[in-house]
Amino acid sequence: MGNVENEDIIWKDRVHHMWFPFSFTKYYVANDRLYVEKGLLKTDYNETLLYRILDLKLTRTLGQKIFGTGDITLYAKADSEGTILLHNIKKPKETKKMFSNLIENIRNNKNIVGKEFYSGMHGTHGGPIDVDGDGIPDIFDDPDDDGSSGF
Repeated sequence: MGNVENEDIIWKDRVHHMWFPFSFTKYYVANDRLYVEKGLLKTDYNETLLYRILDLKLTRTLGQKIFGTGDITLYAKADSEGTILLHNIKKPKETKKMFSNLIENIRNNKNIVGKEFYSGMHGTHGGPIDVDGDGIPDIFDDPDDDGSSGF
């Protein structure tokens, strides 16, 4: 993550134990990317483009509520890791909202729509893709069909 320090960091945090940020797992958001750095003796560096994140989930146990932390799970259309867990981060509700807004803004700025994330006939959960919501998987839709049944 050598060049992350030189970029404009929008958000950063690390895994908290109770309310103390003592860990060797760090999270950064900079340059439209999420960076995850894990480890002390052996360090793994992962980078995910924010626009590839499809869904977010916030989970908080009773202990996390007491100490003001929570887990955010990010579901991404990525080649290396499809699920990214931000574990025991502070201000989890605000952070999840920040991620939602950043992702939406980046997609709007890059003119990216949901169907650009899917390849083939199936979506991220294995079901057929039906972007237009007509009940017919898009792979079977006739692009010239105007919706009228005129025999």
